[in-house]
Amino acid sequence: MPAQTLNHSQSQNIELRTAIAPQMQQSLGVLQASTLELNQMIGQELSANPVLEDESVEISLEEEKLDKDQEDLDEELSEISQLDDDWRDYYQQSRSSRMRTDEENEKYQRRLDSLVEPQTLTENLTEQLNTTDCDKEVHELTQILIGYIDDDGFLSQNIEDLALENGIPFQPLQKALTTLQSFHPPGIGAQDLRECLLIQLNRLGKEHSLEHRIVDNYLDELARKRYPQISKKLGVSIDKITEAAESIAKLDPKPGSELSEGNNHFISPDVTVIKDSDEYIININNETIPRLRISNVYKDIISQGSASKDTKEYIREKIHAGKFLIRCIEQRQETIRKISEEIVKRQRDFLDHGIAHLHPMNMAQVAEVVGVHETTVSRAIAGKYIATPRGVFEMKYFFKPGYQTVGGEALSNTSVKQAVSDLVKSEDNTKPYSDDKIVKKLKEQGIKLARRTVAKYRDELGILPSHLRRTY
Repeated sequence: MPAQTLNHSQSQNIELRTAIAPQMQQSLGVLQASTLELNQMIGQELSANPVLEDESVEISLEEEKLDKDQEDLDEELSEISQLDDDWRDYYQQSRSSRMRTDEENEKYQRRLDSLVEPQTLTENLTEQLNTTDCDKEVHELTQILIGYIDDDGFLSQNIEDLALENGIPFQPLQKALTTLQSFHPPGIGAQDLRECLLIQLNRLGKEHSLEHRIVDNYLDELARKRYPQISKKLGVSIDKITEAAESIAKLDPKPGSELSEGNNHFISPDVTVIKDSDEYIININNETIPRLRISNVYKDIISQGSASKDTKEYIREKIHAGKFLIRCIEQRQETIRKISEEIVKRQRDFLDHGIAHLHPMNMAQVAEVVGVHETTVSRAIAGKYIATPRGVFEMKYFFKPGYQTVGGEALSNTSVKQAVSDLVKSEDNTKPYSDDKIVKKLKEQGIKLARRTVAKYRDELGILPSHLRRTY
């Protein structure tokens, strides 16, 4: 008997886990989804669940009278109606916390109207090809080459290798490459950085310039700022080499990046923070999320005595699924709101004074205040954006480890990086600070860092070592 009891208990637990898992999975999915992903999920649910409606569609909300033989459904339908009301109240309250003015609405609409589907680099180059006067063979080969252009605008494979691998005669392919390299932006279709820069210099009419000679013959030395060596080899003063290097630095080393798909995106913030007098007001973006409710049509059907048992059971199942989705969405928005409030509270100095005043903060601290597990915070902020008077940031941007100054002040590692950046910006370019010197300068500000940490932060900031920052 005990064994049978145990087996029965295990069986019940397995059945319970099986029943709960899909709902738990949906709840976590809703919480973690970006606004775009959430709208896609809602769209799928609206298609799959007939009892769900988008509240923006006007439907009569008259109360329905139930037959006496359906009294057992009163409580369930009452809960559904209450849920509809709660969600509507929550949505309206969130919207009314700060209504946009007519002027803001007009600006917002103009912004939406101005959004067009971004043109990809491939589409742009193809469009240029179609307006180019060339023979059929060159046109076809140029189209093939366009397929080998990477996001930076470079030809991803050497032209000789392309000719061999595809059995294409080299001369026609070379003509096609020349055609491609005549397109905009200058430097497109280059096989390496040297060729990319030379194409741009040629377009500027600098085929015989000092810049052209340096790029063509001394690009490696230029990258290492070995100006004295270049000066000696070319018999030109260091001042002129420095001037030419500054001119070369203005060329674009990645001509295709501006049109690559990775740079074409529009962020719709999930949270907006505005300053009103001395307070920061938080607005949750509910306008892009459909307002859901349970259809009165199906409440009607389930309340009718003529409906079959199977029909009622099916509708009940869909109603419960709809109710759960609505609760998940409401809980998602409420969790994001609470986390945002805590971010604003803890990062008030950042909002007031900027990045140098960003405080260290971790998910466990926020989770304790919000009353959830830190993994819930992690899921809730995933892919979410917050618009502040300081700019638009991913919510995870505010969760940073940090350091404590000699005076006991807590600084995030982002603030420390900013301190490193500020020191480099203020240095004498003819005598740039070494990493050891930066360590000493930071120590004078009360920030104690190891040299290797400074080097790491400098690399992450894209700041060159001191010998490569030196100017002559």
